[in-house]
Amino acid sequence: MSHQIHIIGGGLAGCEAAWQLARRGIRVRLSEMRGTGERSPAHQTDALAELVCSNSFRSDDDTKNAVGLLHHEMRQCDSLVMAAAAVAQVPAGSALAVDRDVFSAEVERELSALPNLELVRERTDTLPPEGLTIVATGPLTAATLAQSIAAATGSDSLAFFDAIAPIIYRESIDMDICWMASRWDKGETKDYINCPMDREQYLAFHAGLIAGEKTSFKEWEENTPYFEGCMPIEVMAERGVDTLRYGPMKPVGLDNPRTGRWPYAVVQLRQDNKMGTLWNMVGFQTKLKHGAQKALLRTIPGLEGAEFARLGGLHRNTFLNSPLLLDRQFRLKSAPHIRFAGQITGCEGYVESAAIGMMAGLMAASEIAGREWTAPPRSTAMGALLSHVTGDAEAENYQPMNVNFGLFPPLHDVKKKQRKEAYTSRAKGDLATWLPAISA
Repeated sequence: MSHQIHIIGGGLAGCEAAWQLARRGIRVRLSEMRGTGERSPAHQTDALAELVCSNSFRSDDDTKNAVGLLHHEMRQCDSLVMAAAAVAQVPAGSALAVDRDVFSAEVERELSALPNLELVRERTDTLPPEGLTIVATGPLTAATLAQSIAAATGSDSLAFFDAIAPIIYRESIDMDICWMASRWDKGETKDYINCPMDREQYLAFHAGLIAGEKTSFKEWEENTPYFEGCMPIEVMAERGVDTLRYGPMKPVGLDNPRTGRWPYAVVQLRQDNKMGTLWNMVGFQTKLKHGAQKALLRTIPGLEGAEFARLGGLHRNTFLNSPLLLDRQFRLKSAPHIRFAGQITGCEGYVESAAIGMMAGLMAASEIAGREWTAPPRSTAMGALLSHVTGDAEAENYQPMNVNFGLFPPLHDVKKKQRKEAYTSRAKGDLATWLPAISA
């Protein structure tokens, strides 16, 4: 069967993209390395859409939770991943969790039933020089293909321990304690939020970093070096009690307007998205476990009530600087016949990966049919994720992220207690208006 589009990678994103294309009558070649005798170090089986980590798709609440809303939107778009999850569902309270084996088998069964989809167990070492292609190889892309991607993008491969910093909702920061200033008070703009610490607070924080429970390495990760430009804060803390005060917590030149003096140490936050709803803790990459991380970060003055859009984490990861390299349809600007989908674009999570695969498939289907692509509204979970990955995030500091309400256009005129429900209600209405644009 001669194909109209080649999809590389049989994970959640690749399978979802293949489903959206093939069910619209488009001839698809789906290439998957597993089954050839090779696997990534993280995979245990040759099954399509293998769930490598947790068996949970997280909250299924579509009224107050951003990922639950994404579940709802994907179901409305006839998602294969969500349909397979329904077949494989196991009890998990308000979360959507699945039997891994049943889930993977259901995905493969549905794809195998499509007469215009060809599943080929083969390794792809280079980006195709021509022909519509979707690359959905995930964060553990094979080394040879990763090198080809790096050559095509002009970027170095990002396959290293990538410790990511926490991101905080702006509205949860106490500005009666914090203040705005430039980085170390240089320049005329006041672009950073500053959280001051006295000596006692700093020493207690330093001790908490040293003692806090850390993420343990998997066997296949143990020999991967840290990226020096993204060193976990607790690794810096282990180098000496004052290391942080001469690094990311340097207070020099920062006059606290409430005291007129420099604090002993300072935590700075930098705007993380164009809407200003999310703020990144500068230099606070961490591998502390999430419980210990929340407790410790909330000891920082001004962050006692912090709500986190993303906690810090540690990944051996390959991902693109998508806001810089991809256009608004996930196409590589330097080679627009190639789209990227899934975690390699810099999203986090099973559902987010599948959603980006879904959108990549829908975009390619429109291109093949000669129709203009209409993006989902930014007020929807899919639209917010699309906008973040393809341009709304700051390219200079781009890091993987889950879907969250901080990516949505803000609703400042709604009271905080009703805001989550307002986000989901608005999204559902806007999605219903958009759905006819993707009718098969």
